[in-house]
Amino acid sequence: MVGFESYVVVHNIAKRHNVGTLARSATAFGVTELILVGRRDFNAFGSHGSASHVRFRHFHSLIEARNYLKDEKDCDICGVEIADGASAVNEHPFKRSTAFLLGNEGSGLSAKEYEICDFFVYIPQYGCGTASLNVTVAASIVLHHFGVWGGFSERVRDGSKFIVADRPLRQGKRNICAGTEESIVEERKLRKESAENGFFDEDGNGNSSSELLNGLFLNE
Repeated sequence: MVGFESYVVVHNIAKRHNVGTLARSATAFGVTELILVGRRDFNAFGSHGSASHVRFRHFHSLIEARNYLKDEKDCDICGVEIADGASAVNEHPFKRSTAFLLGNEGSGLSAKEYEICDFFVYIPQYGCGTASLNVTVAASIVLHHFGVWGGFSERVRDGSKFIVADRPLRQGKRNICAGTEESIVEERKLRKESAENGFFDEDGNGNSSSELLNGLFLNE
């Protein structure tokens, strides 16, 4: 893989186990980093061990994630959405390294998510049985197309499987995206404010259900 990089931005995904499946697709298609916006913890179910092969980075807000991708990584931010003006992904409308922002499974991209995108792609469908694809399926298709466009090198195969690299060292606590001391302090502050406002999960542990749905994943 030379010259171009891809990133996946995870924000406001209602089904937390989808992060594990996204990690599997991310490592299969050469993603540089999987960026969580909102909560640092995630469910690695469905990753089949691949979560240890892709770097995770954490931000408290979309603006922080955008600044990192634009200023430090010089990326375009591409919204994956069936939107007016969106290009078909098979037309490969890419120009440089790109971060892909995936919408919520039910409602798609929010107004705030639209605001940080430079352009949009959609996946053409040819059958009549569904209005849209599962977020992890959509991610796989889009990332594969970007890899083709970017000229990523195909992984070596052994029989009917691709060869898996040795598992790297653990990046931090299992299923928790590492953060700086400042980001952890900020996260604790937000949780405390949520608890004081009376938002609790069903188990009453003080984790905000509104945070889960509206800012599911919070900078490193």
